[in-house]
Amino acid sequence: MSTINSVDSAMILAVVDSRDFRRLFIERLGWHNPDHPPLSFDLDSGGAYTFTQVAGYKGLRIWTCPVVPDRRTQRALDALLGQYSTERLVIFADDVRQEWRWPRKTQTGGINAKLMVHPHTRGVHNQSLVTRLAAITIDFDDDVSLVDLLDRMRDAFNAEAETASVQAARLMGRLYTELELSAVPSDAATLLLARLLFLAFADDSDMWVGQPELFKTHLQEHTTDATLHTDLVALFDVLSTDERSRDLPSGSPLTVFRYVNGGLFRDPLTLPRLTSGFRKALLDACTFDWSLISPAVFGSMFQTVKDKAARREGGEHYTTEENILKTIGPLFLDELHDRLDAAWDDRSQLTRLHNDLGRLRVMDPACGCGNFLIVAYRELRALELEVLKRRRQLDLAAGARTKQHLMQGVFEVQSDIKVRLDHFYGIEIDPWPARIAQTALLLVDHLANQQLAEEFGVAPDRLPIRISPAIHLRNALQIDWQTVVPASPDVVIVGNPPFSGDRLATPDQKEDLRRAWDRTTLKHLDYVTGWYAKALAYYGTTPGKWAFVSTNSVAQGEQVAELWGPILLAGWRVRFAHRSFEWLTESSGERAAVHVSIVGFDRARTPAPQLWTYAPGGKAPSQVTRVRHINPYLLDAPTVLVHTHEQPISDLPEVMMGNMPRSKSLVVTAAQYDEVAADPVAARYLRRYLGTEELLSGVERWCLWLVGVPQVEIAASPVLSERVEGSRAERLLSRAESTRKMASTPHLFAQRTQPAGPVLVIPGVSSERRHFLAVGHFDGDVVTSNLVFCAADPDSYGFGILSSSMFMDWMCGVGGRLKSDPRFSKTFNYNAFPLPKAGSGPRAEIVDAALAVQRTRAEFPDSPLESLYNPARMPAALLQMHGELDDAVDALFEVTDRSRIGRQRLLLSRYADMRGSIL
Repeated sequence: MSTINSVDSAMILAVVDSRDFRRLFIERLGWHNPDHPPLSFDLDSGGAYTFTQVAGYKGLRIWTCPVVPDRRTQRALDALLGQYSTERLVIFADDVRQEWRWPRKTQTGGINAKLMVHPHTRGVHNQSLVTRLAAITIDFDDDVSLVDLLDRMRDAFNAEAETASVQAARLMGRLYTELELSAVPSDAATLLLARLLFLAFADDSDMWVGQPELFKTHLQEHTTDATLHTDLVALFDVLSTDERSRDLPSGSPLTVFRYVNGGLFRDPLTLPRLTSGFRKALLDACTFDWSLISPAVFGSMFQTVKDKAARREGGEHYTTEENILKTIGPLFLDELHDRLDAAWDDRSQLTRLHNDLGRLRVMDPACGCGNFLIVAYRELRALELEVLKRRRQLDLAAGARTKQHLMQGVFEVQSDIKVRLDHFYGIEIDPWPARIAQTALLLVDHLANQQLAEEFGVAPDRLPIRISPAIHLRNALQIDWQTVVPASPDVVIVGNPPFSGDRLATPDQKEDLRRAWDRTTLKHLDYVTGWYAKALAYYGTTPGKWAFVSTNSVAQGEQVAELWGPILLAGWRVRFAHRSFEWLTESSGERAAVHVSIVGFDRARTPAPQLWTYAPGGKAPSQVTRVRHINPYLLDAPTVLVHTHEQPISDLPEVMMGNMPRSKSLVVTAAQYDEVAADPVAARYLRRYLGTEELLSGVERWCLWLVGVPQVEIAASPVLSERVEGSRAERLLSRAESTRKMASTPHLFAQRTQPAGPVLVIPGVSSERRHFLAVGHFDGDVVTSNLVFCAADPDSYGFGILSSSMFMDWMCGVGGRLKSDPRFSKTFNYNAFPLPKAGSGPRAEIVDAALAVQRTRAEFPDSPLESLYNPARMPAALLQMHGELDDAVDALFEVTDRSRIGRQRLLLSRYADMRGSIL
């Protein structure tokens, strides 16, 4: 996208002011010459209007009109122009004023109406107009599509809204700071700010109907620093009271305010005296144009109110609009847009689509600040508006509507609105985000009505509020969702439930989880899976669609079988999935980074599932493909559930956790080595000590391995005596009774699993960027720590299998992860590895290749494993030896497709064959 510097900006605005739009678009912005003759329209009530095309690009035409009529006339003319030019930018411009009506097709359907109708005054610097023109500048060697061009416009509008959002967040933070100085309790502060946000938004979005800046004027003229707290409470009381029931003195300045209803101003609020700084901050906030802000960001602004520790304890995360669209798009919204495209020239199909929009219900059972509901409502109202506009165009083409009808606005659009706020439902356990959700949905409804008015000249008057979303202040895992909205094929469930892991869940959360699953014992399930259980119970045998943003663990490791078994048995399929990606919340302060997956379900056979995959780390742009099937591990592979196994299902050696010292005194650091080695007795029992860091980074550490050493020999060594006594003292001070008992044998490691002879050493976590698992193979003179796994491996066969692409692909396909890095599990991805039984010949080939890998490693003595296995620096010779090892292992498996997904499909099929079942 092009940029425009300050000099160019001034020159471009000079051309805009001169109304030489042909020069602007063709010479400055790189558009093409016009391809359509002028058009004239004669409106019965307003005379003739002529439009001249000044430029175009791939079907999008720029039209100018030399006068600036009122907005109602503009709408009528734009509708008539639409019969000849579907994609258009219309500029009404006289000597002083201009109004730019930007393209409105579905690519920009969710954009604020104020951003779509853009006023400009001659001689006034208009940076937002310059920014938009920069977005649609086409360089000489550019060949952008029309869709890309519209996307550029949308991005420019979004950038304006985002800039405004940053300013709004600062204003909100300043207000809250002043409330803290006034000692206003947190709950009262959030309620107060929600109300003030509503009022400021009403000022800027014509909610008061012909009384702009009503609240701001009241603040300036009828409040003081000393009385603001009581003045606001009095105003809130009036706003919550029907005009017919008010008891106000004659001449009260409060009589001009309309009855709001909707519950926002109903609850009593007691405020202490507020600081003078608060009133100043509030007046400053009222000078800001709040109508430019997407209500979807209101929750993000209010996160500054809630305590960070409480937010972590609750497991809450707040979803960005981008990730919301990743969820609702493939779940239902994209299909509705496809139906609109298919019905574009068929009025009966458009009517059917419109009726289906009216039947749709959306529920978020962990709604937080309502972001999912807000974006879903905004997008569905935008889609409905496209349907209404297209029906109007078809009516005009058929002669069913006249120019006079357009001016009078007789198109009964108000009664034709079928997407309603009371079709949107939320469940939220915390009062303050529930309050924000309710408020923000009311505001996004008003914005949608403003867009409607821009197109048709009419929109519903929502005051007093009679239709509102149903936000239930309850624990979603403790209520029957049928009481929120009865299940039907028209109900869509979306959300971003709390992420607390199995080990981090509180006792209350674990009890909620057991209740949701109706089980007394749960092995591995994270707290988020309670929402999956409730969705299964809610729908029963009813068709439906549902999708959750969850930690990537829902499709990895041990919990998959426990979670997905009931889902599959209930007849659900994966409609779409985003594999693991890094997801940044909009929380204040440090942005929370979580690795998540998004999974959507239905019981249909079409459309074909969509699968999004991400580059290592989950930060790079995704790739989406239509696939035949998506299994519980979010792979286009057979549906197989891998279970934990206490013993290997193949002839691999048994793996054990390394040795646990439970005493710092038995471990020797590099700084301590010389002192210990100087003792001739202690030196005999020094062993290399390997944990993950020592294995991968080459850090050196030792331990005292005193198995079988007589006590008299220990007593003869000052170093051993001191360290063994230190071990005894450490263990006696432990809170764990089991550790205190080990004080009777202070010279021994608490847990000893060291195999005799050569040992295979396996790190607990690998990097997803590595092509191979960086395992180690050592003679029997090393001791492994409890931070790695180990196994007896006399001939390096185990080393060869675990060093192969086959095993790495298995880990990455079904195993658990730490963030996005594959995690080794003894009972899961190791014991469940479906390794065929090797005859003497294939085994010898794998052993020979494994030894070749070890010899090649030895050629780089100064390079630790983490360096050798860094994909960017892996030596060519080592990569070649791994390729030969892969050949040998793949031959054992009889591999035909050596891609990662090919191997994963084969492994899952072999696992099913070995276990005799897929579920």
